[in-house]
Amino acid sequence: MSKAARERSAREKLAAERKRQAARDKQRKLLTIVLGAVVAIAAVVVVTVIVLDQKGKSDQKATAYTGPQAPLTREADGSITMAKAGVTKPVLEVFEDFQCPACKSFEESTGETVKQLASEGKVKVVYRPFHLFGQSQDPVKSNSLRSAAAALCVPADKWLSYHDALFEFQPEEGSEGFADKELVNWGKDVGVTDAGFEKCVTDQQKKPQVDTMTTYALQNRQVTGTPTLFIDGRKMENNEYGSPSGLQQAVANAGKAGQ
Repeated sequence: MSKAARERSAREKLAAERKRQAARDKQRKLLTIVLGAVVAIAAVVVVTVIVLDQKGKSDQKATAYTGPQAPLTREADGSITMAKAGVTKPVLEVFEDFQCPACKSFEESTGETVKQLASEGKVKVVYRPFHLFGQSQDPVKSNSLRSAAAALCVPADKWLSYHDALFEFQPEEGSEGFADKELVNWGKDVGVTDAGFEKCVTDQQKKPQVDTMTTYALQNRQVTGTPTLFIDGRKMENNEYGSPSGLQQAVANAGKAGQ
């Protein structure tokens, strides 16, 4: 091969290599642009989700309960009783935790039946909220404490409305929720006008009483999970309160046994 041919071949190889390098540079540049666009889109999505989540929280407005019920009274131990005048038996005790998903399911399926039975004078209901997670400082696990303490700040006549709102807006498991501002706003939504209500909630003034109610539930009554229901002191089976018909029958049977 002549010298001229060799030089021409070298130039062609160099040109080909430069062309391949230019193509690689172009691909890298395109990839950088695409990745940058993906990151930008992801950031927009995250911000949008956060904004929508915050908007959703601000839109969580509690409403006053207007369905069937019997007169409500707050007892010295913090429990709330619901019963028509003169009705003392059977007694249906409801041990519940406002952070408990199973309690929310119970309220959605059977909570209205509890209120209806009380309004008809067929049972005396005793609500016993407590915090199942104990003395945790974790803001997620302390949801049950904050909500229970706030509920005890609510006057008895607003209890059902606030009680139902706490279950309606129950945070998902593992997420932080029941912020003080929300707890205060929901109380105002349902008509709580007491001057000391907000401070009672934000300072967790009812925490000592909730702790006492928790000790009573766990130690005195041996409650190991929520919801746990008792009828005239007897622990009920799941099938007795897991549906409206099951609860109605259990209350009717207890009423006959008490006659």
